[in-house]
Amino acid sequence: MSDSRPSLPVVSRQPDTDIVEFPVYYVRGGTSTGLIIDDAIAPADIALREELLRHLMGVPLTGTQKGNTQTTGLGRGPATSNKVFFVSTETVDGQVRLVSTLAQLASQHASIDWSVNCGNMSSALPLWALAQGLAADDGGNFEIDIRNTNTGVISTARVLRDEVGRLVNAEIPGVAGAFPAVDLFLHHPVGSKTGKLLPTGMATDLINGVDVSCVDAAVPMVILDAAQLGKTAYEAPRDLEADAAFMARIRDIWSEAGLRMQLRRVDGELMTREDLAASETMPKVCIIGKAAQGGNLSVRYFTPQTAHASMAVSGACCLAVASLIPGTVAHRIATNVAQPGSDFGESTVVIENPAGLLEATAVAKYDGTDLVVSKVGYRRNAQLLMRGSVPLYRASEALREALQLTQSPVAKY
Repeated sequence: MSDSRPSLPVVSRQPDTDIVEFPVYYVRGGTSTGLIIDDAIAPADIALREELLRHLMGVPLTGTQKGNTQTTGLGRGPATSNKVFFVSTETVDGQVRLVSTLAQLASQHASIDWSVNCGNMSSALPLWALAQGLAADDGGNFEIDIRNTNTGVISTARVLRDEVGRLVNAEIPGVAGAFPAVDLFLHHPVGSKTGKLLPTGMATDLINGVDVSCVDAAVPMVILDAAQLGKTAYEAPRDLEADAAFMARIRDIWSEAGLRMQLRRVDGELMTREDLAASETMPKVCIIGKAAQGGNLSVRYFTPQTAHASMAVSGACCLAVASLIPGTVAHRIATNVAQPGSDFGESTVVIENPAGLLEATAVAKYDGTDLVVSKVGYRRNAQLLMRGSVPLYRASEALREALQLTQSPVAKY
């Protein structure tokens, strides 16, 4: 792997102390926030890497801590604000490509999930690349490919510039104001975790008396008919979370669906029912209903333990693809969606969610009766909120040694 940047950030020690200062970017991508870390300066050992993350984000170092508010770190409560990307570069066919690895943390326990990507946070990666000097200063749009190691998915990020080279801003649901626009296109998104578009072999399964579609495009997702659960898909996310009977029922459904999809842990072993019931990331879950605000359908999305305040873009991509598969719950409920023909074309699905309308576009065609998807795309906006160094007040001796500290009194980033 090659790294074309002119210099790496420096890990340092505070003068006359043993406190480590570790350089990070604090970013927002879409409706998610978290950190970007240069992979080259992070510990290679996974246990030390995870210790570093727990210090940075303020989650328990071991076990669980109910009610943890993360006052000692940079993470904040929900899964959408507990994400960290490790990023490096590689050269493919003469072009620099980013290599991203996502760590998903949770506020109340020490476990870290390495099994999924985040489409929202990914939109901050090209801004990081620009800040690292990876963009040719030609004044045009900046494009860079991203290979995500969690899923194997390759995407192309495009940062828009106007005719004089300034970043073009855009607004998105769930974010107040206009910020740098980033388009993301996922290449060959089908079978991200299972290798199949329909992992159970069925467009719709009946699980616990509910019609369920299990679709794997960008992310593996369990799609449920809201009406069959006594819901409309217009409820406030907090009200859904507060409905203990509802949450218990969909937990049973996603656990059974995950078993049928044969989802696997990061070590390659099949996930157990217990793994699935406790998972913070897989499978994603949504309930859908008829559109009422100018979209094609309405959704309430779960990650899966918590209800999302808007809609994850990776989930939106999966839902857009599902809307094109005859026999799925999404195909039955979605209205006025342009269906593909025998040649590749774009089908855009407008998804009503608690934050507004989100568009996802599938580039697809029908090959006989089979749907073939070449890519899916969506638009986000992103910010570099802050860059600097985080003191690690309680870093273990092993972590300090692994970081190969310099003698510089201040981290340069």
